[in-house]
Amino acid sequence: MQYDNTQVRRQDRLLDEEAARSLLRDGEYGILSMRDENGKAYGLPINYVWDNDIALYIHCAPEGRKLRGIAADTHVSFCVVGRTHVCSSRFTTAYESVILCGKASVGLSEEERCKALKMLLDKYSPDDKETGLKYAEKSFHRTEIIRIDIEKMSGKCKVVK
Repeated sequence: MQYDNTQVRRQDRLLDEEAARSLLRDGEYGILSMRDENGKAYGLPINYVWDNDIALYIHCAPEGRKLRGIAADTHVSFCVVGRTHVCSSRFTTAYESVILCGKASVGLSEEERCKALKMLLDKYSPDDKETGLKYAEKSFHRTEIIRIDIEKMSGKCKVVK
């Protein structure tokens, strides 16, 4: 994965790579953006987990608009927004965000799908992992996993003093 802030217009608002990686690792959700099967823009908020390397994993049903869109075009964008604070008297907002571009894949091996589900449980349900694993096992046949191979990532923030 290439961390590249060269295309960020406001170079005074760059989020350093370490902070961007932290935001990507700890973010609660992200916005997945793509083209749907008709070539129209489609974006949706979604839970995810990052493997701390080059891929994000998302779980979903084994059919639907996301998967039809990925079948038509594997190029996607993903955005995570961290802390924000509206500064009303200053007419601005303090924020931090990470945007990545990558290629989405489905039809992963059973082993990789299981690994992704375990990572999702570690992130979102660490206190209920045992129950979550049983649930995942029972519903495995009706769960798809999307892997996004991150090609490029950038980060931006605004600090308001």
